[in-house]
Amino acid sequence: MKRSAAVRLGATLATAALAAATGLVVSTSSASAAVTGSATGYATRNGGTTGGAGGQTVRATTGTAIHAALCNRASSSTPIIIEVQGTINHGNTTKVSGGSCNTAADKIELKQISNVSIVGVGSGAVFDQLGIHIREASNIIIQNVTVRNVKKSGSPTSNGGDAIGMESGVRNVWVDHATLEASGGESEGYDGLFDMKNDTQYVTLSYSILRNSGRGGLIGSSESDRSNGYVTFHHNKYENIDSRTPLLRGGISHIYNNHYVDLHESGINSRAGARAKVDNNYFEDSKDVLGTFYTSEAGYWQVGGNIFDNVTWSSRSGDKQPAGPNPTSNTSVTIPYSHRLDNANCVPDVVNRTAGANKGNRVSDGNCTPQNPGPTDPPTDPTDPPTDPTDPPTGTNLSLGAGADGSSKASGTSYGNVIDGNTGSYWSPSGSTGSVSVKWPSATSVSKINIREAAGSEGAIRNWRVLNHDTGAVLTSGSGAGVISFPQTSLRKVTFEITSSDGTPRVAEFETYNG
Repeated sequence: MKRSAAVRLGATLATAALAAATGLVVSTSSASAAVTGSATGYATRNGGTTGGAGGQTVRATTGTAIHAALCNRASSSTPIIIEVQGTINHGNTTKVSGGSCNTAADKIELKQISNVSIVGVGSGAVFDQLGIHIREASNIIIQNVTVRNVKKSGSPTSNGGDAIGMESGVRNVWVDHATLEASGGESEGYDGLFDMKNDTQYVTLSYSILRNSGRGGLIGSSESDRSNGYVTFHHNKYENIDSRTPLLRGGISHIYNNHYVDLHESGINSRAGARAKVDNNYFEDSKDVLGTFYTSEAGYWQVGGNIFDNVTWSSRSGDKQPAGPNPTSNTSVTIPYSHRLDNANCVPDVVNRTAGANKGNRVSDGNCTPQNPGPTDPPTDPTDPPTDPTDPPTGTNLSLGAGADGSSKASGTSYGNVIDGNTGSYWSPSGSTGSVSVKWPSATSVSKINIREAAGSEGAIRNWRVLNHDTGAVLTSGSGAGVISFPQTSLRKVTFEITSSDGTPRVAEFETYNG
């Protein structure tokens, strides 16, 4: 055997050994069935986006295993589908070396590679405080994953604070049915949820949730970075975000059938010559949802079929140029691909039933009706637990027999009512926000809670956070009551904090479970 061949074989064997030790399982099944549906929007142009279709399928349960799967390929362009299950974090993500990869320890690194799909399967894939970085890469699919609480300052840090970030010659990326979320803005250490910079083109973000962040995302890192564009955003929900939904610097974007709720400062910010076609979106309870903001370099938009529900508009002055209160088109944008528009009045319902991870990858039929996935669904693994996070918990409710306290309580309500097993009694905060906690005399393992609202108050709870009260760490955040899962945590006190609500929230039961 020639020395070069021996070296390659040794490297392959070493990588395979690493893969086996770090949560990587190789499958012999056809890979093309692991992604549900096909790319849409601008990701269908420039040759299309197919990810790892036709390549090997592997299952990864750690970040190191994801990197090992990339490094174990014959080349950096060999197609591969990586099915991800479980929580990926700093503790299980290390750098892996190889000729077909260029990885790092503090992020999921998709660098100088192509033809890759990363798909959440089973009980779900959560990238916890760990961002996904796409650089000098092409033909990438990311589907059915949650990325949360990625920080650029504080500890730990990852990916410059971006949940998903793309830069430097990136082409053809489809991100679908993802949940991207933070627990605050820049002052709390977070940056953007979905950023594209330095020559990133032909991208689609579809059926995803972006929430609880100061910044939704951007196209272009500065007014001079105008090499990006051809990006589609459709059937996404932006909720509880300060600005950048998204921020557009140059290029062309198509923004349709999205639901925007609780945007605090500004929404779609088209500037520096950007042109956006903004169709059949539903804007609700928000401020300055479209315009050119914080710059003297104007951007442009073509609008049609949008609904503005309780949207407030600032007066135009200086570097603040909102499109409303009656937005009209100031450019024309031709869309080169086929698509079907849902009527804007049904967008909140359709998006609520389809967008985000662990929703079964449902899509709209373009006639306001969600559809179940088609025949490209991955085969069901009989050992997988249910994929619906709203499934009723099983096992012992650990709250029964525990203690309870909170930040405040309305007259006539009690903290103890949330742990008494009686849905006829409840706790309410003294205002529209507040927190209630379940506590034990010694450390208890918890991985799931169930918030049951009292009869007649269903839907009052909007945004919330779940905290490890012992350390102050945010275990997860989101919106709406019900079953909430997070990585198994040993603690003495878990807190459910309501950060916004409609009316008066009433929590009848705060159930806790391990598993």
